[in-house]
Amino acid sequence: MAFIIDKEVLETGLIIFRRGDVEHRNFYCRIKLPKEDRYKTISLHTADRESARDRAFDQDADIRFRVKHDVAVFNRPFRQVAEDYLQTQQRRADTGEVSHDRVKNLRNAFKKALEDYVGSTQIHLIGQDRWAGYPTWRRENGKGRFREHISDATIQFEMGALNAVMNFAITKRLVPASHRFEGRPKLKTMRRDEFTIEEYRKLHSVGRKWIRAATTPQGTWYRTMCYNFMLIMCNTGMRPPEAKNLRWRDITLAKDRDGREIVVMFVQGKGKSRKLVAPKSVGEYLDRVRELSKATAPDDAVFTIINGKPAKYLYSDTVQALLVEADLRMGPNGIPRSTYCFRHTYATFRLSEGVDVYILSEQMGTSVKMIENHYGHVNTIKHADRVLMGIGGWEAMHADMDAEGDVEEATANARQAAKSKQSARPAHFKR
Repeated sequence: MAFIIDKEVLETGLIIFRRGDVEHRNFYCRIKLPKEDRYKTISLHTADRESARDRAFDQDADIRFRVKHDVAVFNRPFRQVAEDYLQTQQRRADTGEVSHDRVKNLRNAFKKALEDYVGSTQIHLIGQDRWAGYPTWRRENGKGRFREHISDATIQFEMGALNAVMNFAITKRLVPASHRFEGRPKLKTMRRDEFTIEEYRKLHSVGRKWIRAATTPQGTWYRTMCYNFMLIMCNTGMRPPEAKNLRWRDITLAKDRDGREIVVMFVQGKGKSRKLVAPKSVGEYLDRVRELSKATAPDDAVFTIINGKPAKYLYSDTVQALLVEADLRMGPNGIPRSTYCFRHTYATFRLSEGVDVYILSEQMGTSVKMIENHYGHVNTIKHADRVLMGIGGWEAMHADMDAEGDVEEATANARQAAKSKQSARPAHFKR
């Protein structure tokens, strides 16, 4: 059966017809876009030929008006345009122009966030106001993969994906160029809450008591694994995705130029890889994990659940339970702490000890700018003597401290005393 029947040419580029593949007798019109080799087919919702002619001329006039005034001619929902865009990106990935990880991340952004925000919205109705309102909506309507708070980086990536689809729609002439988004809304930076030295000590001591308080063998296993996971994360600065990807083959022992034993770890995440170094104590924590694990072959994941399968969520519930037990769940900025705070704790401690920011950026696999932006407050504390120089009362207070004895020496003595009583002191407190 022919698709087009009862065809009638009204003028060049404009016809009416019925469809042979449907039961109803209503007419359609097909209009050729001016100066383009494209057509738009529209249902006229009438079976009367005279009415169909009149409606076809009205539709033709409307199309010409839209083209003249740069108004969208083809209406499609965002999800359809996004899928077309993803198909083009997949072809680029297949030829090596972009990474497959990028396509995967784009698909996740569309599926997990942008679908709810604009998925069913016609592409020509998505304007500057929807673009500007996305950060607020995202923070109010979702949470991150490893933390309850949506990171700036996640929102930035998702907005980049939204912008890319809109630009794609412009190139396909689904919307006019005037629909291009302007600027990018300034995100309110959310302070990353690390643990202070006192809080870290508390987390360490409470954690051991918490393990002993477990009432089942399974509870003891998960608490012990979580406790050692916390120590490893705070002493390496790994990202949670890097910890999830870590395999036993990625861990080796070596010696630094002074002959001290160190742990070298090959980590992968965010589409990148690097080697990081850790103190010998991290090797001890990893040995404990190996003793607990049922999966210790070279290709097995380091962090697993009790049956030996990879820990998909990295003990997130158990970590939260430990933080609640230690009364450290909420950070000073009112943001619930999560696994990612272990990484921020590592960065803060290293900077406080005077580690060069350039070396630390290599170790943590991030930029110097990011470290300076998020951890600049550490330098103020580290150089308090310079910041407070010349302020009245500063010299007198310094004299009082000297009269009570050397603070650093007293601190060192306290740490040494604690070390003699506790054999499993975290690496940040070893001299």
